[in-house]
Amino acid sequence: MKYRSVFDIIGPIMIGPSSSHTAGAARIGRVARSLFSREPKWVKISLYGSFAQTYRGHGTDVAIVGGLFDFDTFDKRIIDSITIAQQKGIVVQFLIEEAIPYHPNTARVRIGDENGELELVGISIGGGKIEVIEVDGFALRLSGNHPAILVFHHDKYGTIASVSNVLSKYLINIGHMEVARKEVGKQALMTIEVDQMIDPSIIKELEKLDNISKVTKIAD
Repeated sequence: MKYRSVFDIIGPIMIGPSSSHTAGAARIGRVARSLFSREPKWVKISLYGSFAQTYRGHGTDVAIVGGLFDFDTFDKRIIDSITIAQQKGIVVQFLIEEAIPYHPNTARVRIGDENGELELVGISIGGGKIEVIEVDGFALRLSGNHPAILVFHHDKYGTIASVSNVLSKYLINIGHMEVARKEVGKQALMTIEVDQMIDPSIIKELEKLDNISKVTKIAD
């Protein structure tokens, strides 16, 4: 069940006409920004389905870019986010895709700078709610509605247990966890949604574990 109350259906306080096409789009952008952990120098946004057909009228374009600046759904700066990007020298490109998406409100967000890149696929499911279904080629299901950590690691025995032990030591409860891998014994991704905020010192401790290559977090 994705909706717990009528307010989930109506949507959040927001700029724009549509909770799914505007608020949800902004949240997709914010999750990408949170995972990238800094302001990107270039942005490529591919829009599919309903997003591709109505993105200008519903403000999906400015909402995603605003989210990449970490603007919340009600932040009036979202309206001017593309202009703000231009003033900062950030190159923003929109691509309208004809492929049939998994969900009608789908966006693929690619961002980067001289130090790295990130690719994320998000869907807006209504009422401002989203799901992230892919990060850097790894399939997953992440709501973006709870604090979460993404642990990139080598697919080796004991790695999941060592991460769980660190979280348990700090009394952090796991609400949802998924593990994805592209190939046995190669790179893998743990997606862990938790019930409370995670201190940066815990992230650093996780990064020091054997077989861990990168740990990023998403704030609620």
